[in-house]
Amino acid sequence: MKTDIEIAQSIKLKAIEDIAKKAGFKTEEVEPHGKHKAKINLSAMKRLSDKPGGKLILVTTTTPTSKGEGKTTTTIGLAQALSKIGKKSFVAIREPSLGPVMGVKGGAAGGGFSQVLPMEDINLHFTGDMHAITSAHNLLSALADNHLYQGNTLGLEPDRITWKRVLDMNDRALRNISIESKEYRRQSGFDITASSEVMAIMCLSQSLDDMKERLSRIIVGFSYKWKPITAGDLKAQGAMTLLLKDALKPNLVQTIEGVPAFVHGGPFANIAHGCNSLVATKLALKSADYVVTEAGFGTDLGAEKFFNIKCRVGDLRPDAVVLVVSVKALKRQGGVDKTKLSEENPAAVEAGLPNLRKHVENIKLFGVPQIIAINKGPDDTEAEVDVIVSNCKSWGIPIVQSDIWEKGGDGGKDLAKEVVRIAEEKSDFKFLYDPADPIKDKIDKVARDVYGADGVGYSPEAERDIKELNQLDLAKMPICVAKTQYSLSDDPKKLSWPKNFKLNVKKLRASAGAGFIVVHTGDIVTMPGLPKFPAAEAMDITEDGTITGLF
Repeated sequence: MKTDIEIAQSIKLKAIEDIAKKAGFKTEEVEPHGKHKAKINLSAMKRLSDKPGGKLILVTTTTPTSKGEGKTTTTIGLAQALSKIGKKSFVAIREPSLGPVMGVKGGAAGGGFSQVLPMEDINLHFTGDMHAITSAHNLLSALADNHLYQGNTLGLEPDRITWKRVLDMNDRALRNISIESKEYRRQSGFDITASSEVMAIMCLSQSLDDMKERLSRIIVGFSYKWKPITAGDLKAQGAMTLLLKDALKPNLVQTIEGVPAFVHGGPFANIAHGCNSLVATKLALKSADYVVTEAGFGTDLGAEKFFNIKCRVGDLRPDAVVLVVSVKALKRQGGVDKTKLSEENPAAVEAGLPNLRKHVENIKLFGVPQIIAINKGPDDTEAEVDVIVSNCKSWGIPIVQSDIWEKGGDGGKDLAKEVVRIAEEKSDFKFLYDPADPIKDKIDKVARDVYGADGVGYSPEAERDIKELNQLDLAKMPICVAKTQYSLSDDPKKLSWPKNFKLNVKKLRASAGAGFIVVHTGDIVTMPGLPKFPAAEAMDITEDGTITGLF
């Protein structure tokens, strides 16, 4: 069996100008980055502003294993399948972060015959967006420390600077650092670029002016008089926008079967809101009949934030949801050790079904028609798959098996036909809460309705944060819960559909520029570390350019 990189390298790619023309973009709107990548100028959005939008299909998943359950692969394969049945389709997904690529996942451009290409470029430096975001973020960090050094006329308190630095790599050694100068010494650290508020801002901005205004609202820290000090106070927003002027333009590539794909923006879903850029999604909707997009991890993380944050900001109304499930994910939720997930175990699949049921119920909260897609794996047995199919039918939820990894669009035709059918149904899409609701009410709503918690517990620091957010008039924003992806609860050890637990809130921080409040729970870290055997150890390149180990 060929690896993903071997499959990718065997495909003859079309010129990016041809893909752009197929999508309906004019020559002057296309800014090529080599033969197979391009930026699309935002002037295209103005030209297409009066055109009706296509249907928006969200792909999400159940609680995943560390390897993922094929959500991105299904997103890409479904778009290819829609094209196969005669629909003009478009993919809109996130771009990978180097940290996870070099760490556990090894890549995030789909798999098998449902990939976006050129996958080696997408998984590595791509068009430089991550570097631009890193530079803009760290410019603000440098300006803040320089302000302290040059006299500190704003009265910025060194110990209350909340703005760290970022790096697009998993590097636990940088979580805590000491910054020293002749005048002061303070503790700080690095976060991963994908968790930066600058990333979230870029992904929620709809123009350069919108982005500049959002950047100006970033809270860097607080003064001795407890006044928020912003990027605007430091006069940073102009230069930051300059560094990001090209990064805001969506990246156009293609799938293995030549379907146009935007791969743009990459906020983490367990830390940030986990969705690709709003400009890419909206531009794709103006260019196709069906846009297939994804939200990171399960319905409790990516999908909830897609609905309550991205759809709210962008005035989006999703038409259907595809809930991806794998046999391995359900066996893991059924209590099977991650080293034994390839062994046949229908009983464990049955034990993990409550997890699938809760994710089904979560989608119902938002009123969007849904379908379950079984992402078939090579080790899955008929008995294990039958457990899923029979139960889903008893719940009254449509379910389809897809084989898009091995067969590409042809392996997803049945899924595509069902998606078209349910997308014609009336979507009663609604938000879960009003941003003007009290902070604790919003957290309680998400904790109880989406996670299944009995309530919420708050640390003393969290209580102080809530009081401060209210005093600073920063409470009337959506919430973005930072939580483990491996459980519906905030404890990764609680599997299936956990009962009798409370969500433990440790602290809250206002991402005033992005426009949401980050709620930290559990042991979430904003700078991941590498595993014992990083994926990077298996990667290599030969003199003739042959890449190995990237998957």
